[in-house]
Amino acid sequence: LLKDNDSTLKPTFIVKPDSGSQGDGIYLIRDPADLRVISGAQIKQAVVQDYIQKPLLIDKLKFDIRLYVLVRSLEPLEIYIAKEGLSRFCTEPYQEPSQKNLSHVFMHLTNYSLNVHSGNFVHSDSCSTGSKRTFSSILYRLASKGVDIKKVWSDIIALVIKTVIALVPELKVYYQADIPPGKPGPTCFQVYLQ
Repeated sequence: LLKDNDSTLKPTFIVKPDSGSQGDGIYLIRDPADLRVISGAQIKQAVVQDYIQKPLLIDKLKFDIRLYVLVRSLEPLEIYIAKEGLSRFCTEPYQEPSQKNLSHVFMHLTNYSLNVHSGNFVHSDSCSTGSKRTFSSILYRLASKGVDIKKVWSDIIALVIKTVIALVPELKVYYQADIPPGKPGPTCFQVYLQ
């Protein structure tokens, strides 16, 4: 994991518990030796990823984008992507990770369930301001800065397709375990959005 012993060249990693949600248990490290040892009978798995140290910022804040994708059929593969989504913002101005700020969750983690407890969290009725905004407001903001939004959408669609294609073999296993071959699959479904 280490590329160099020089602290200025050390990458930062984000550690996410495999079974976690709502930001619970997520933390940043710069040294693999800092991985937290899980004590007890059950060892928990985690995903460790390179942390993007120079993310795109809006209003000096780090944000994420949540889009909704529906896979209606595996054979033939039929995918739908919602044109609207949401963006969740950190509530502390972003600084590149350092030993001094690795634990600043309001700066590095965009999880709503964490940032809602920050004194800087902004509830807003506007879709283009506050700590939770619409994806379309982000696209509008990027377009105003000269970003080619058609290319952004094209890149997003390509990423969604590649991601779903990578999941198809595993999805087929689950699907075939629930619906035996030769039996018709479900003809309806329900989508819950929060």
